[in-house]
Amino acid sequence: MLLLALDTATPAVTVALHDGREVVASSSQVDARRHGELLLPAVDRVLAGAGLRLDAVTGIVVGIGPGPYTGLRVGLMTADTFGLALGVPVHGVCTLDGLAYAADIKTGPFVVATDARRKEVYWARYADSRTRLTEPAVDRPADIAEQVRGVPAVGAGALLYPDTFPDAHEPEHVSAAALASLAAERLAAGEELPAPRPLYLRRPDAQVPKNYKVVTPK
Repeated sequence: MLLLALDTATPAVTVALHDGREVVASSSQVDARRHGELLLPAVDRVLAGAGLRLDAVTGIVVGIGPGPYTGLRVGLMTADTFGLALGVPVHGVCTLDGLAYAADIKTGPFVVATDARRKEVYWARYADSRTRLTEPAVDRPADIAEQVRGVPAVGAGALLYPDTFPDAHEPEHVSAAALASLAAERLAAGEELPAPRPLYLRRPDAQVPKNYKVVTPK
């Protein structure tokens, strides 16, 4: 097994290789505006660091969000393209699950929250680092304050809104190393991973105006 994992659902552009036993190479850069520019060079860097070629990869793992539309689709489209070109399976993993897996919280419950912009967070509740209790959602922090009261929280969304998440912890962003390790663990256990389809949870920021008028030449 050689899994190539990547995620662009948060400001982190993150890539890792996992050989079924451990992470053999990884790279993460935080830049919310350059996902498309940074992702492929990161893949090249990780492969070079491991002394491997892309055609050695036997599976792709990609973070499916939730995340902002523009950034999230960069990783998903790249993963699909690699899967088609190599003829290997593409596995999805919830980005929040990757953060939960990497969190240094020994016992639950706890919450993972990432920044959804518009003064909102993407979030879910966990029993432990491998068990999600709720479906991912997007909400204003104040609207979920009662639901998350008294439990630790992980992620950029938690760190950004201390009034709602007073017991906030790192990691701030997901790492592909955590995604790859979680995926390898689940695959080894015979679990079926989600399809690589995006969890947007809301419409993209850019939309066609409601009163858009089509003008065609006469």
